[in-house]
Amino acid sequence: MKRILFLTLLLCCHIIAYAQSNKHIILGGELSNSAATSVADIDEVMPRMKALGLNTVLVPAYWELMEPTEGQFDFTLIDRTINAARQQQLKVVFLWFGVWKNSMSCYAPAWFKQDTQRFPRAQTATGKPLEIASCFSDNVLQADLKAFSALMQHIKEKDPQREVVIMIQIENEIGMLESARDHSPLAEKAYQKEQWAKQYGTDDYADEKFMALSYARYVEHLAQAARRIHNMPLYVNAAMNSRGRRPGEYPSAGPLAHLIDFWRKGAPSIDLLAPDIYDTGFKSWASQYAMPQRPQDGGKVKNRLFIPESRCCVNSGVRALYAFGEHQALGFSPFAIDQAGAKDTESVTKAYGLLNQLTHCPLFNQGMTWGLLFDQEDRERIITDDDVVMTCRHYFTLPWDARATDGSTWPEGGAVLIRLGKFDYLLAGSGVVIDFKTPSEKQQEEQKQLGEDGFAEAGNTTKTSTFSTFKGKRLGLLSVDEVAIGNDGNLNYLRRHNGDQSHQGRHARIGVGEWKILHIQLYQY
Repeated sequence: MKRILFLTLLLCCHIIAYAQSNKHIILGGELSNSAATSVADIDEVMPRMKALGLNTVLVPAYWELMEPTEGQFDFTLIDRTINAARQQQLKVVFLWFGVWKNSMSCYAPAWFKQDTQRFPRAQTATGKPLEIASCFSDNVLQADLKAFSALMQHIKEKDPQREVVIMIQIENEIGMLESARDHSPLAEKAYQKEQWAKQYGTDDYADEKFMALSYARYVEHLAQAARRIHNMPLYVNAAMNSRGRRPGEYPSAGPLAHLIDFWRKGAPSIDLLAPDIYDTGFKSWASQYAMPQRPQDGGKVKNRLFIPESRCCVNSGVRALYAFGEHQALGFSPFAIDQAGAKDTESVTKAYGLLNQLTHCPLFNQGMTWGLLFDQEDRERIITDDDVVMTCRHYFTLPWDARATDGSTWPEGGAVLIRLGKFDYLLAGSGVVIDFKTPSEKQQEEQKQLGEDGFAEAGNTTKTSTFSTFKGKRLGLLSVDEVAIGNDGNLNYLRRHNGDQSHQGRHARIGVGEWKILHIQLYQY
C-alpha cells in the first residue's frame, strides 16, 4: 500500500511538472464516440483538429473493435491514431471504452455480451438484469484487465517515450442506472460481507457509497496494471449528479465530488477525478473538482481540475479561459468537437489561441491568476489585490451595445486575469470590462445609472457614500495596450486602447465577439 501511495504522489507531481516544464496544458477536444472507428475516419479528423487549434485530442479506444475474437487483438486503429497525431504534432489521450461507457456495457465485444453466465449483469432490487456488467464478477474483471493490459503494452511499444500518448482514461462515466447499486447475487454477497447497512444505513445514498467503493476497487486493478506496464497519468471521468436527481437517476457511484473519499480509498493509483460538465452552473461544477493542496493530504494537491468533456458551444472558449485562470486547470476539452458547427468551434479556436500565448508568460504558469466568467444572471465579480480593487463585469453591463437591452440572450463573457506586478496586469479574453479603484475609493464610490452613451442619466444618481469629503487616493489607467505574447515571453505591442476604447480612462474592456490580450498599467493620484 505504501508503494501505491508513493506512486500516486509521484504521478500527481509528474502531472504538474509536465504541464509546467513543457508548457503543455491540454487545449483539447474529445472526438464523438464513433469518430475513430475506421482508418479513414482517423485520417480525416486529425488534420481538422490541428486546424482548430487543439494541441491534444481525446480519442476512444474501443474494446469491441480491438478484441473482436476473444484473445485475438487488432491494434490497427490505435496505431493509426498515434501515427496521425504524430504527423500533426498533436498529443493523444486514449479513452478506454472497456466494460463501461456511460454506465452501460455497450462497447464490450459480442463474445462478452452474449455469455451472461461467464460475464453476469448487474441487477435491480427486483431482479431485473441490466445492460451493465457486474463489477463484482472476477470473470468480468479478468476479461477487461487482459484487454486493457494488452492495450497498455502496445502503446508502450508504439510510443515508448510518451511523445504522443500522454494520459489514459480508464472506462467512461462509470455508474449505476435504474438502481443506486447492483443487487445481483455476487453484489449481495459482497454487501453482506462488508456489513454495509450496519455502517452506513440502507437508503439510496448509503447504497451509492457501497457501489462507489466497489467500482473504485475494480478500477484500481486496471490502474495498477497500467502502472506496471507503462507509467503515465491516469484518470476517471464522471457524469454529474445534477438537476435534483437521486442515485440511479443519475449514474450512481461514479467518481463524483461527494464520493471522492471512497474513490481515493478504493483507487489510490488514479491521479485525477474529472468532471464532464454539460449542465448549467459551470463555475460550481468546476470548483467541486478543483481541490487544492491540504495538510491532511500529505501536502499534495488532492485533485487538480481537468475537464475532459464539456458541451461544445459558443461559450466553450470563455469557459476554458475561466478554468485555466481560476483553477490552473490541467486541461479543457469540448466533447464531439469534430461534429460541432463553425460558430461553436470558433470560440474554442480563439480562446486556445490566447491560452497558447499565455503559456509563455511565466506568471501564468505560476498561477498568479484569476478566472472570470459572466452571464446574464451572474454578471459581476469584485477582486481585491492588495491596494487594487477590480470590479469585473460582463461587457453587456455597458449600456451602449444594443444587444445589452434588446432582449437578446447574453453570450457568456470570460477571461484570464494575470498579476504581473504592482499596478500591472494582463487581461486575456472576450466580453468583459474591468475598472480599478483603491480600497478607499471603492468604499466611497457613488452608484450611477448610466445612459446608452455611457454617461450618468440626469436625476438618477444614487449616492451610497457616507463621506461628505473624499478621502484617500484614486487609481487611474496609465496605459492599456493590446499585445501579443511571443514565444520568448515578451509582450509585443499591437495598439493603444485609449479615448473611446477605454471610456476616456475609466476602464479596460474587451467586447463580446472580440478575443484580445490587454496589458494594463495603473497609477495612483
